[in-house]
Amino acid sequence: MKNAILFIGCLISTFSVIGQQKVFTITTYGAKPDGETHNTQAIQKAIDEANAAGGGRVLIPAGRFVTGVLHMKSNVGLYLAENAVLLGTSRRSEYGPKKASALLVADGQKNISITGKGTIDGQSDKLIEDIYRMLKAGTLEDNEWQTENPWHQIRPAEENRPKLLEWRNCDGVQIKGITFRDGTDWIQKYVNCTNLIIDSIRVESTTFLNNDGIDVVDCRHVKITNSFINAADDGICLKSEDRNRKNICEDIYIANCKVRSSASALKFGTASWSGFKDITVRDLVIYDTYRSAIALEVVDGGFMENIDIRNIKATNTGNAIFIRIGHRNKDTVQSRLRHIYIGNVTVDVPKGKPDKGYREEGPIVREPHNVYPSSIVGLPDYPIEDVVLENIEVKYEGGASKEVAYVSPDALTQIPEKVADYPEFSMFGELPAWGFYVRHAKGVTMKNVKISYKDEDFRTPMIFDDVKALKLVDISIPTVKSAPAILLHKTDNATVKKVVSPLSKTETVKIQK
Repeated sequence: MKNAILFIGCLISTFSVIGQQKVFTITTYGAKPDGETHNTQAIQKAIDEANAAGGGRVLIPAGRFVTGVLHMKSNVGLYLAENAVLLGTSRRSEYGPKKASALLVADGQKNISITGKGTIDGQSDKLIEDIYRMLKAGTLEDNEWQTENPWHQIRPAEENRPKLLEWRNCDGVQIKGITFRDGTDWIQKYVNCTNLIIDSIRVESTTFLNNDGIDVVDCRHVKITNSFINAADDGICLKSEDRNRKNICEDIYIANCKVRSSASALKFGTASWSGFKDITVRDLVIYDTYRSAIALEVVDGGFMENIDIRNIKATNTGNAIFIRIGHRNKDTVQSRLRHIYIGNVTVDVPKGKPDKGYREEGPIVREPHNVYPSSIVGLPDYPIEDVVLENIEVKYEGGASKEVAYVSPDALTQIPEKVADYPEFSMFGELPAWGFYVRHAKGVTMKNVKISYKDEDFRTPMIFDDVKALKLVDISIPTVKSAPAILLHKTDNATVKKVVSPLSKTETVKIQK
């Protein structure tokens, strides 16, 4: 993190200089805070003049200012005063005739910022209404809006729904203090950027589908801190979209954030074409989250390594930990995932739907299933390597029933590999474990791990299938009812020490060839 400290110091110095430069107030250029006048030209002129002057602050004072697409320029800081609201236009046509532009755009700029105590509001309800109006009138092209997707949803294509912010190829970016609200797609997307600070922001966007809170794509030297995310899709998400890009997701620090999601709270991957490296996460509070508290996924031929995640508290969350290698890409490049440390994690997993009652709930898994375990799952010839889970406690509500779903622990070879499927903790269907299911892995260490349930579960607490160099030390399973507590199938070079369960010593661990 030495480089990160240096870039943060330089960035603070840069923005201190900007703050001392001339202030360009948008009302001086004719902007009106009446919530109706379209102020795109006035605001853009203020940005352009600040840039031409060598830099400065563009002030959005208190009031409701409607705008269309704005292009940020180098050395310009957009400052939203308290009670200032920047309203994205609800006219879809103003975002472009085909693929929708984001509301706030930047490409190849340096030393840019959005700060203050104001709000950027995408007016999603009005905008979606206008999108549907255009679709029905045939004035907007979209091949998806009447077709059910794999998640059993019907929606306009993502390319037709504007993001609130999309900044590409920028250096020296600061987003601080502001609130993002009610987008129709990803809220903010940063692509191939360096020296990015996101601090003390708030995201409130549960009004439509694909409302990711923060998406960081192939960016280096990133710091995300002290923020609150309430999103209808993934909360804090790192992605890698292009193998040919210079940057990967590297040198990233995430800390002191609170996340509520109708997908996964902390997610690295899905899009995973290049790499993720040297990422540190500390002190997250997660609640009412439909899918995983922590999801690490490499499925497009990229790599993920040197990930350090600590101090996570998740309540009412559908899954604790999901780690996955897949092969969704059509070429022969294989994904790699290794050197992962996850420590000091507590998760409460309910039986019901954790995000029930939120406006845009996550899509229901239609196949019958009991509560899903945490999973670490590689591929037969490409194992996940060197994973350490330490000081972990997962409390399950339990209450599994064979009448709902049942997979025998003697039928492990029948569990599908789903090599090319979208990665998700529910992707394998019903599993014969309730606590941890680990398959195709090498060098897995679990130390001081406790799993328990409130209501009885007939399944095996922990199953390890095709795992090499397994170490289990100080494992507590106080609620297991039937043997074994731990099943080792085709697992070589295993060390098992200090397992506490109500079963006898001979019943606790079963080795199955």
